[in-house]
Amino acid sequence: MISQPVTVPVGDIDLAGDLDLPAAARAVVLFAHGSGSSRHSPRNRAVAAALRTAGLGTLLMDLLTEDEERRDRATGEHRFDIPLLARRVEAAVDWLGATPQTRSLPVVLFGASTGAGAALVAAAGRPDAVLTVVSRGGRPDLAGDALPAVRVPVLLIVGGRDHHVLQLNEDAARRLGGPHTLQVVPGATHLFEERGALEQVAESARQWCDERLAAADG
Repeated sequence: MISQPVTVPVGDIDLAGDLDLPAAARAVVLFAHGSGSSRHSPRNRAVAAALRTAGLGTLLMDLLTEDEERRDRATGEHRFDIPLLARRVEAAVDWLGATPQTRSLPVVLFGASTGAGAALVAAAGRPDAVLTVVSRGGRPDLAGDALPAVRVPVLLIVGGRDHHVLQLNEDAARRLGGPHTLQVVPGATHLFEERGALEQVAESARQWCDERLAAADG
């Protein structure tokens, strides 16, 4: 297992990340966190740990610098800046493609909340570098006009009691340009805090990645 802190250069800034690669990793999952969160998100870290047991590497990274995070906590100016966040996800995809330990691995984007919108825009911008996108309680609607340009398969996971976000996912799914599945976790709310809900998310993501990798190998 390779487990190390990394820095991802984006223009004139560096973003902090945590890269974990099991032996013989089959792919690497890049996590794009949601508004007001970071690479330390306990929910994303729990899903990442589950995926690593299935032979998938993970990169959890901050999409904002420490100064930007401080400003965002006070003003909220960056958390819905999807073009900014998407450029940084794209830079991380490029970094994975240039890094010796990961350049041969397929890349999966895992977006939560607003990070899902950024992940989808990045998938549209890097169609040959992204295998698939998984969204957990995401806001795919924030990808806007990029949705029809997303050709890679997309899994949208939403809590059954997260009614507003479920409607937004249903509307966004109709605009996606590629194959997609909307999966509802019964009884779950936005943060999947209910017993067993986050485990269902992790298992669904694992199965989805397995199927996409098998299809790519085929």
